Amino acid sequence: MVRNLAVIASIPLALGACAKTGEIDASGGVGVTAVRSACPHVGIPAGTGDMTIFNPANSRDASAIDVNAVMTNVTSTCDDAGPQVVTTVNFEVLARRQNADGARDVSFPYFVTVVRGGTSVIAKRINRVTVHFEPGQIRAQATGTATTYVDRSAATLPDDVRKRLSEKRKAGEQAAAMDPLADPSVRGAVLSATFEALVGFQLTEEQLKYNVTR
Repeated sequence: MVRNLAVIASIPLALGACAKTGEIDASGGVGVTAVRSACPHVGIPAGTGDMTIFNPANSRDASAIDVNAVMTNVTSTCDDAGPQVVTTVNFEVLARRQNADGARDVSFPYFVTVVRGGTSVIAKRINRVTVHFEPGQIRAQATGTATTYVDRSAATLPDDVRKRLSEKRKAGEQAAAMDPLADPSVRGAVLSATFEALVGFQLTEEQLKYNVTR
């Protein structure tokens, strides 16, 4: 289990206390009211949800595939009641081996990382999840867990930015035709306050290339 992933970052509070996600503002304003969660988005980065082990290791022929694993069923629970937003990510690893002889344990390295603004890696940890095959069994599975910690106060949107995003805009006014996110300072503040908790297999360059090009 990945623990103590301390991150100097957080997600901003909701922009509208009474609005619902995707709710149309029908009170004379313009646009769609969106609520930002204090919890990070959770997912698997493209190309890192599969791991293939070859035997011999330098072969990439289909006949040389020894074990293949898929990371799936990613779920999360989030506690945002305190000064830190704590997110626990759970996932399953489904594995298949070619040779069913004997019992076997296969250990797969995986990472958990927190990304800020879609590009900046704030923290990363690597751990392993082990799949156990019984004799004669070609398929097996295991579960993995990772926990991230996010400091809410470090990335809460500034009050002026929150006001720009949530203020009502009257139809017909010049301001109604202007998207606040078109302002680089507003867009930058929103990106800076947007975080993701990502998990995936820790692949070598060759393994990642195989996933992308196969």
